[in-house]
Amino acid sequence: MNRRAFLSATASAAVVTTLSPASAPAAPISRAGQSQLRIGLAAYSMRQYLQAKPGTKGKMDLLGFIDWSATLGVDAVELTSYFFPETFDRAYLNEVKRRCHINGLDISGGAIRNNFTLPDEDPELQKWLTHTDTWLGHYAVLGAPVVRVFSGVPPKGMTEEQGIANGIKNLKKALVFAEKHGVILGLENHDYLMKIDRMLPALKAIDSPWFGVNLDSGNVDDTDVYTQLQKIVPYAVNVQLKVDTGPVKAKVPTDVPRFVKMLKDANYRGYVVLEYESAPDPYEAIPKHLAALRDAIGKA
Repeated sequence: MNRRAFLSATASAAVVTTLSPASAPAAPISRAGQSQLRIGLAAYSMRQYLQAKPGTKGKMDLLGFIDWSATLGVDAVELTSYFFPETFDRAYLNEVKRRCHINGLDISGGAIRNNFTLPDEDPELQKWLTHTDTWLGHYAVLGAPVVRVFSGVPPKGMTEEQGIANGIKNLKKALVFAEKHGVILGLENHDYLMKIDRMLPALKAIDSPWFGVNLDSGNVDDTDVYTQLQKIVPYAVNVQLKVDTGPVKAKVPTDVPRFVKMLKDANYRGYVVLEYESAPDPYEAIPKHLAALRDAIGKA
């Protein structure tokens, strides 16, 4: 099956169909040219200041984050939905887009909250699907090419297999919105998908040009981090770098040169977005980690 073929006119019917686990894996993403990596910064990296009370030293809003990012020499910013004003209009989105452009920054992508493991009869599911549709529309206005989404955590009492099946079914529903808005959905290895093998059924079952993996270097519930990430890097439509990785209770520093080499070897072309979540103050730590990433890319 051609993974790059567009959704057919029967997509609305297909979204409720879960393919057999025996389906052949979808083909890895085909790219023209050799690997090329550019650097971005995720707004989530500055969450403590984006969510700080007024008057807090270092507090910023989303526009301030864009301005500060421009001083760091990054190529792009990832604009997390959590940090937009509680209410905003088209004029605000236009200003965000303008501010990025005059600062020479691309918008590498966006991020939303969602839980797609819920069953059809759960009223919360439709709320999440509506939320996804709404935010894909906002990011389309901004020109963001990809939005990272989660599978979510299965409700208590639901089996892992059913959670995975629901996630696939509801991702297919969301992909109808993605095609409509022209924004790619990047499924992140997050929550229970930190065990990478739980992601593979979705890569087998979903054949859409608007679907891929948002690969997060830090979300790997396994000590053999890079072997696990090798399984999903061929499907990456966006990449996030965390400075620590591995199981939650056994985190180790990310081997940035090894990670960059893995991306290069897989012929990944696109952004490597720093998502800083560690303890040292981000104002001081982020420039150092960006410098290390630049160095690794330059030497790869």
